[in-house]
Amino acid sequence: MTGLSRTSADLDPRRRRILYRCWHRGIREMDLVFGQFAENEIALLSDAELDELEKIMAEEDQDLNRWITGADPVPDHLQTPMFERIASYRPDFDIVTAASLKEKYGND
Repeated sequence: MTGLSRTSADLDPRRRRILYRCWHRGIREMDLVFGQFAENEIALLSDAELDELEKIMAEEDQDLNRWITGADPVPDHLQTPMFERIASYRPDFDIVTAASLKEKYGND
């Protein structure tokens, strides 16, 4: 999955806006993490959880990427259940390996 597949027609305006912003972060890796997380969970999040998600989304993408990948320690203010849910989320895409490329494109 590399883009929006969920319809936002059944969402209230706030959830629509957040879903859009999750898919348009600025760094593709964060689009995939936040976008797919939002597609799966946005309809079920409480108002308090939406507030927290928006606070997390206000952080810089480069910082979020380093914290989510574990390259840098997560700062105290983000050591929350919501951030852990996002950071543990694994986007739905296949890992590219030499074997997978050979299988897909042949021996060339």
